[in-house]
Amino acid sequence: MGAQVSLPFERPKRSRRGGKRERAGRKPSGVKAGPPHVRRPRIEQLLPVHVTIRVAEHVYNLRSRRSFSVICRAIGIAAERFGVRILEFSVQGNHMHLVVEAAAHEALSRAMQGFSIRVAKGLNAMMKRRGRVLARRYHARVLTTGSDARRIVRYVRDNHRRHMAQVGKVLPATFVDPFASPRADVALPAPRTRLLGGSVRSRTPDPEAIPL
Repeated sequence: MGAQVSLPFERPKRSRRGGKRERAGRKPSGVKAGPPHVRRPRIEQLLPVHVTIRVAEHVYNLRSRRSFSVICRAIGIAAERFGVRILEFSVQGNHMHLVVEAAAHEALSRAMQGFSIRVAKGLNAMMKRRGRVLARRYHARVLTTGSDARRIVRYVRDNHRRHMAQVGKVLPATFVDPFASPRADVALPAPRTRLLGGSVRSRTPDPEAIPL
């Protein structure tokens, strides 16, 4: 019999990227990464907050009658809960802007969590599917000056006009977005903070403090 030749053993190569596992590989950066997971600013007194919420790519256009009705119902329920008030809103195709009042960080978190859950359940029921609806964590910016607060209110109310301008479409001066709080049929509470023309002791706002 001939001499047996032993062949060198080669270990199978393993992928360092984890194969096709869900969420494997390099994490997204830039716009796709969403808001960074850092501690949000603490809220220690009654202040207005600009909140932005985005939905996942598979979610239907939010500026449709069916989608908007779901969001309006959620806003109507969450308009004044946990000491948080939704004062203004604007719904775009894949995101929405809210101007809310909150006196504590924990109250804002609970209110936005409840609102997001209602939106997610409602949109999933409408689309007849299950799973994730929101694309990422909500983004919150605390407004600490009256000029900044009023500027954000105008920004939210005119948000659709800004989006149309970006694609070269100019809306008439008399246009009022039907998917935003100035036109939508949703009962919203009046502001209490003086930064938006209200008063902590009175629910009657100053109409001249928030120009259209």
